[in-house]
Amino acid sequence: MKLFGIYIRQHQKGIFTFLLFSAVFLGSFLLYHLPPEAVLYPAFLCALTGGLFLLRDFSQVRRRHQQLCRLQGTPSAEIRSLPKPRGVEDADYQALIQRMQEESAESRDAAAARYREMMEYYTIWVHQIKTPITSMRLALEPEDTPLSRKLSADLRQIEQYVEMVLAYLRLDSDSSDYVFKEYDLDEIVKQSVAGFASEFIARRIRLDYTPLGRRVVTDDKWLTFVLEQVLSNALKYTREGSVKIWLEEPLTLCIADTGIGIAPEDLPRVFEKGYTGYNGRKDRRASGIGLYLCKRICGSLGADITLSSVPDGGTTVRIRFGQYQLHGE
Repeated sequence: MKLFGIYIRQHQKGIFTFLLFSAVFLGSFLLYHLPPEAVLYPAFLCALTGGLFLLRDFSQVRRRHQQLCRLQGTPSAEIRSLPKPRGVEDADYQALIQRMQEESAESRDAAAARYREMMEYYTIWVHQIKTPITSMRLALEPEDTPLSRKLSADLRQIEQYVEMVLAYLRLDSDSSDYVFKEYDLDEIVKQSVAGFASEFIARRIRLDYTPLGRRVVTDDKWLTFVLEQVLSNALKYTREGSVKIWLEEPLTLCIADTGIGIAPEDLPRVFEKGYTGYNGRKDRRASGIGLYLCKRICGSLGADITLSSVPDGGTTVRIRFGQYQLHGE
């Protein structure tokens, strides 16, 4: 009924003109003392015929409206054709829409090409920058001094920043390198913790690790990235005490520290891109990207990451995994 009301309002000028002409003819007949039936009867027949034409035209308009409504849920790049134009204006509008589609497709192609070039450049850059990092790490391995441990921790942080750049660029890629398999969760967590061993020792932070004893379906490379970001934050903001790792049901990995915690007003926004909060403003090196990446990656892994914290009482990060099963073809 709403569409019919709109249709009538669009044609109200024609309806008003018909009624006006009928009134003029009726007035003229009455002035000359002619029988009004000579006007009313033809006017009724014309109105009936016009009404039938209006209903037929409205049915066509409704079909076109339904077709266009269906197209509204279709991405513009997938719209191949529009309903047949009913007049010059319709044809002009469709030509304009088609031109806009072509320009949009050209813009998408150009943006995709720029993105590919950028990805190729940064991928090459990452591999190039890893070469001197590896060389420096090999040079530091024979030494076990406070300075060598400090340099190793700095190298580790540089590697994290490099991986963060690549992860950020890959987030919105049309293709992904996620490879899902069933993994022993203990192996992934232990491998992630091992990379921070020198930092745990140098800062005298105790690791309280409870064996997890579970297997999960995930991508080990991306999950390792998330765990390293969480562990890096835990160590960065913990001056003394411990980092505790354990498993909660249902299949939730927990990582808690005894650090400075997070202000209550910052908690709702910690996963926003670029948000650093009170602690980030004190530490100018904070980028506000790490937890944002963790949230996005966990979503792609079918996991959910949450965070709870108390100022000066530590922070707990929980990663709840989806309990999926792999089926062979």
